[in-house]
Parts: sequence; C-alpha cells; structure tokens
Amino acid sequence: MLTYPLDMVRARMAVTAKEMYSNIMHVFVRISQEEGVKTLYKGFTPTILGVIPYAGITFFTYETLKKLHADKTKRSQPYPYERLAFGACAGLIGQSASYPLDVVRRRMQTAGVIGSSYTTILGTMREIVKQEGIRRGLYKGLSMNWVKGPIAVGISFTTFDVTHNLLLKLHQMGYSIH
Repeated sequence: MLTYPLDMVRARMAVTAKEMYSNIMHVFVRISQEEGVKTLYKGFTPTILGVIPYAGITFFTYETLKKLHADKTKRSQPYPYERLAFGACAGLIGQSASYPLDVVRRRMQTAGVIGSSYTTILGTMREIVKQEGIRRGLYKGLSMNWVKGPIAVGISFTTFDVTHNLLLKLHQMGYSIH
C-alpha cells in the first residue's frame, strides 16, 4: 500500500512523452494537483484482487510439486535446481491466472493520460474485451511475463526454502537467532 504510488508513477512515465514530466517528484506533484491524490491509487483494487489468486495458485502449485516429487523420489527435500523448476512452473501458472487483473490495473493507472475513462474493474474489463478481445486485450504482454516471472518466482521460492532449511538446522544444533 505504501509503495503502490511508485508503481503508478512508473506506469505514467512509461506511457507519456518525456517532456511531460521532468522527474519522479514532478509526476507526484502534477498528478496530485491536476487529478487529485486519490489518483495515485488508481488501479489499487485490481492489484489486491490479483494478488489473491496469484499467491494462492503459486504457493499451492509449488508445494504440490514438492510433495509429488517427495512421494515419487522418496527424498524429503528436492535439489535446488528442482526447486527452481517447481517455482518456475508455479510462477508461470499463477501469473497466467491473475494476468487480466494486471492489465486492468495498468489501464486504470494510465487512463488519465491516454484519454480513457477506466474507473471500475468490471467496466475496464468490459471495455478491453469489447475493443480488443479476450486474448489480445486481457492477455496482451503475457508472453513477456512468461520470460521474466518464472525465473523470479523460482529464485524466490528456492531462496526462501534453502534459507528456511538452513535456519532450521541451525536451530536444531542449538543456535538461537535473536
């Protein structure tokens, strides 16, 4: 919630001519003065709603793949490269499921400068589908996320698991982390 306005500013800077804003602070000031401070949170609701299926699906997929792997191999812990693969699969599926809300968020963030009047999630979705269709509208740009996202999610899950297991081992050896 605290960093969301930075995402809004980034989206605005990405779709406007560089002459429109001189720096990040100028974007904040200009949006606040011309469109109101509330505009800095335009698209926040689809972001929060998109996190729910994304997080649920990625964690479920990652943990399910680890469990299936343990059942099949009889090893309690997968190797780091296996964790990376499981995280990549989880990220791919999670991002694909929640991507339409990401498109809606971006459209709502940039509505003021591209001359659109996207105000509600459903209204924005309807307008995108009407003008561009489902695949070319709500999933526009997904292929780029398929490159970046799985790598990032795989690394995140692997780093978390390896660190978590290391801390558990240290705790079992009697080391206390305070």
